[in-house]
Amino acid sequence: MSGTTPWLDPHALSSAEAIAQAAGALLLEGWGQRPSARTKAAATDLVTEFDGRAEALILDRLTTTFPTHGVVGEEGGQAGPADTDFVWYVDPLDGTMNFVHGLPFFAVSMGLVVEGEPVLGVVHAPVLGWTFSAVRGGKARLNDDTLRVSNVGALPDGLFGTGFPYVAGQPNANLPEFTAFLHNTHGVRRLGSAALDLAFVAAGWFDGYWERHIKAWDLAAGAALVVAAGGRVTDLDGGTLDVRSGRIVATNGLIHEQTVNLLRAAHAAHPTP
Repeated sequence: MSGTTPWLDPHALSSAEAIAQAAGALLLEGWGQRPSARTKAAATDLVTEFDGRAEALILDRLTTTFPTHGVVGEEGGQAGPADTDFVWYVDPLDGTMNFVHGLPFFAVSMGLVVEGEPVLGVVHAPVLGWTFSAVRGGKARLNDDTLRVSNVGALPDGLFGTGFPYVAGQPNANLPEFTAFLHNTHGVRRLGSAALDLAFVAAGWFDGYWERHIKAWDLAAGAALVVAAGGRVTDLDGGTLDVRSGRIVATNGLIHEQTVNLLRAAHAAHPTP
């Protein structure tokens, strides 16, 4: 696939931004009200009525705007043709726990994957008024500002983001890696939103991010942002990213090999699936 997207509607990015912002406006109706929530895969994996309402809005508008594209949503929504190479992965509310508790770190995440590669991403944080967006061949942006990854070149000087998966029977999943990075970097932050973690790498606020056991709708948009901002995205072993594998490392590129090596060493010392 080429580095540009002549086969993509030139208005695709602006259309996706508008859809994400409309979904964000809907989420604001429930933010700060401590909405009721039910659990999904684990006690800490929550869903509210606003997740479903925002996903329905997004699916409706994406299928209207891009009728030849497929759409897959976190809350089970699927639409469009099943045999297309153009698939949108949508998380209507990434960071539901933060949303329920009144924290502003949640986002609408919409990523377009073509032939397995993330080529367009929008991450909209409605409370913060931030819309991160990028399309292959263009620049990553935060609202009207161009984004660029950091220039940190040594792992000990890096600040990282990560998350902890919902894996039944594995309460210590990611703890060995987390501990290794605490001892070998400036620190690790856990925002509670993979989409925002990746957007922060694109913005140069984080120097890297890793996570395992996450879904395509968590990472597709953010991966497109990081690449457009000049960063690097791979699987945990440094190989080609498969958005459906649930394994991702994203960095500014300069410290990518150092990051992968530390992850590999931590995992070898304390292996987890």
